[in-house]
Amino acid sequence: MELPTFNFAGRVALITGGGAGIGLAAAEAFGRAGASVCIMDVNPDRSERAAEAVIAAGGDAIAFDGDVANRFQSSAAIESTRAKFGRVDFLLNAAGVFRSGEALLLDEWDWRRVVDVNLTGTFFMTQLLGRVMADQGGGVIVNFAATGARSEGVSYVASKAGVVGLTQQMARELQPYSVRVNAILPGAVGEEDMPAGTVSGGTPADIANAALFLCSDAARFITGQTLTIDGGASLHGEG
Repeated sequence: MELPTFNFAGRVALITGGGAGIGLAAAEAFGRAGASVCIMDVNPDRSERAAEAVIAAGGDAIAFDGDVANRFQSSAAIESTRAKFGRVDFLLNAAGVFRSGEALLLDEWDWRRVVDVNLTGTFFMTQLLGRVMADQGGGVIVNFAATGARSEGVSYVASKAGVVGLTQQMARELQPYSVRVNAILPGAVGEEDMPAGTVSGGTPADIANAALFLCSDAARFITGQTLTIDGGASLHGEG
């Protein structure tokens, strides 16, 4: 199957959680499309390996070791990207953590950590880089929620539902500055089992391709929306 092509030469993407999973697939995809990429990850080994992979494929990338739940580290990641590449055109908020557990039994630390990374970290990055994008005349932000958030642990559900609301409100507030904000709700990808009757073989690259589209000029009239990519699982009551 021939995949769509995008040309992001001269553009810059900052990807949180870019050292693994969907974030890594996005870093590789944006690198192949010609964008310079800053890969932010809390694990320095992962971010370095991801940057090396992008460079080995002919792209330009830097790694940044940082936790999005820390406002100062989020700000530092943005400034490091601007110092290296001069600007930031795209933000992909792919950093996330998951803790299972019923509400009546959930530990307070687990609750706070999930909400801090998944929701507060997304807010920090969106707010801080939204200011930069507003000053430079525009940009695109893609947040990642999850279709599985409807039935998973309570902290994950709350944080990812919050990301959807955050996306819509930030889209309203940033629209006058030519900054578009959308969310992707990925279903099961990779080695996870796909429900019967759905399109099989979903991978992180499928999600990354959607992010490429949302950041491209082909999606210039799309903002404040959530795009579900789950191979049809939601049609069968899954997720």
